[in-house]
Amino acid sequence: MIKKASFFLSFICVLIGYGQTSKFKVVLDAGHGGKDYGAVYHGNIEKNIALKTVLKVGALLEQDPQIEVIYTRRSDVFIELQQRATIANKSKGSIFVSMHCNANKSEAASGNETYVMGITRNASNLEVAKHENQVVTLESDYKIKYDGFDPKSPESVIGINILQEEYLDQSIELADKVQYFFTKKTKNKNRGVKQAGFLVLRQITMPRVLIEMGFVSNKQEGAFLNSDAGQEKLAEAIAGSIIQYKKEFFAATKESKPVVSINKEKNEEKTEQKEQVKPTVISSKGIVYKVQISASPNDLDPTAVDFKGLSPIFKEPAGKLFKYYFSQEKKYEAAQKRLEEAKKKGFESAYIVAYKDGVKISLSEAIKIK
Repeated sequence: MIKKASFFLSFICVLIGYGQTSKFKVVLDAGHGGKDYGAVYHGNIEKNIALKTVLKVGALLEQDPQIEVIYTRRSDVFIELQQRATIANKSKGSIFVSMHCNANKSEAASGNETYVMGITRNASNLEVAKHENQVVTLESDYKIKYDGFDPKSPESVIGINILQEEYLDQSIELADKVQYFFTKKTKNKNRGVKQAGFLVLRQITMPRVLIEMGFVSNKQEGAFLNSDAGQEKLAEAIAGSIIQYKKEFFAATKESKPVVSINKEKNEEKTEQKEQVKPTVISSKGIVYKVQISASPNDLDPTAVDFKGLSPIFKEPAGKLFKYYFSQEKKYEAAQKRLEEAKKKGFESAYIVAYKDGVKISLSEAIKIK
């Protein structure tokens, strides 16, 4: 119990301290490794394919001086799922990308798909999650570390808590880009973006996705996955999607903003006049961009002091959360300037969201609309 409590406390500390720095940090996670082979069909071994492809993705990303790559493993070693989350959170990464290969009893199954953390009762999604979560049985005391989790039980998969719900929208945007770039770089079937309960994603405090690059159980696709040429195509697609996501969602700051002490914040409150902000509402018709700066279970007043002088601030209920947005813009370029302004004020995990005629749409879709 002490070990479990200690981990929970350290996880909360990491959660509180999370924030992007001046570099875009990409955490690349090669699924399986060491004694965990993953799916093995026709001589195609998932752990080897995942590692080789991750290293190729990393090499492409590292060509950009604004990108820092963190690897959960760079060799054939066994890394526990909990340790992968710890590596990611300690790095204060911007995004987490876990790469895997799919498998099915039917060798005809083919194509790639990208998962975000979520609850699903879809039978095929549950099977994929159960397959990837099976690795926990190789860890000691896994039922204690993972709160009695049983990888064979659909109820356990369905019951995984979704942490950091405010990152779900960004995760879906990233997943959508991965699938789009797959269609550009490969001829493989696009199986789309899906949700399921993956243990490796559950404690990651940043936008995160799990990519199933293809089926090793399919002879033709497995050979593609296991080839240098195939891995290069997949790496180009994944790296391309990450770079595109960075362009749209990440505005680098020239230097990291120092942490403001509690006493300083109290002193600033005494000197600033706490006035209720009156947002300027623009027409909801057509494309509108907003900068989401936070999501909280607390119903906060959208005042200048609470939001460090940013104005206007908009508040929207979202299930058990309240989402807070800074500004409304008709032009994407203007929204990017607002995003940079928000990050300089300390809202380093802020990002742009888009609406069409009052209905939320993907950012990539909005940008295409003239």
